[in-house]
Amino acid sequence: MSAAQIRFLTLVRREVTRFFKIKRQTVGAPLLETFLYISVFGAALGSRIDQLHGVDYVVFIIPGLIMMAWATNAFSNNSSSLLQQKFQRSIDDQLSSPASPMELLLALSLGGFLRGMIVAVLTFAAARILIDVPIEHIEVLIPGLFLVGFFFAQLGVLVGLRAEQFDDVSFYQTFILQPLIFLGGVFYSATLLPQPFETLTRFDPVYYMIGLVRYGFIGYSETNIALSLVLLVIACAALFAFNLRLFGRGYRLRA
Repeated sequence: MSAAQIRFLTLVRREVTRFFKIKRQTVGAPLLETFLYISVFGAALGSRIDQLHGVDYVVFIIPGLIMMAWATNAFSNNSSSLLQQKFQRSIDDQLSSPASPMELLLALSLGGFLRGMIVAVLTFAAARILIDVPIEHIEVLIPGLFLVGFFFAQLGVLVGLRAEQFDDVSFYQTFILQPLIFLGGVFYSATLLPQPFETLTRFDPVYYMIGLVRYGFIGYSETNIALSLVLLVIACAALFAFNLRLFGRGYRLRA
């Protein structure tokens, strides 16, 4: 194993160890939140709505909940981890180490990505215990979820770089991320909305991500799958390149 590989794996292990030390907060709390969503929306609204587009309502919302779990955890892990390291000045040791900006960015990104993946997998397992969740198109589901996780991991890094205090991270998560996710069609179909709300929903980028994941699970989507995948790949690449440039410049990393 090369020195670069050892450095990279050490950085990744540091991130994973960090969020596992507080697993009740980083893993347990999101699982409880998802269980409550399934219980409240599935039981309360499901008994009234019955089906959407020929699919049981509770099954219809599960893909969005799984995507939401991956996205929010990848984002919150990286934004809070990076900001915490800046406050504690532990980021200085990493910047002065032989690790390249690429290694530092990939390791941090992978930490949030893995946390989101763990929560999403556990969410799926818990949902399968309660209801029968199909997987219709795994060839779309796997790359779709991985791209969503990577995108929000990069978004978390960007917010962590720009943030100067923890209130800044909370602001982005509360007033930007959560509205985009909830208005992206997690709990409803955009085709049921009156105008102009149906059209406005289609300007929400999360709407297309949910469409990808929903198609992978239940085979239904209101978006063009191929176009959504291509645009998501471009968005991930562009955001990663932008973050790498900021890391290379030491943007808001050095005092």
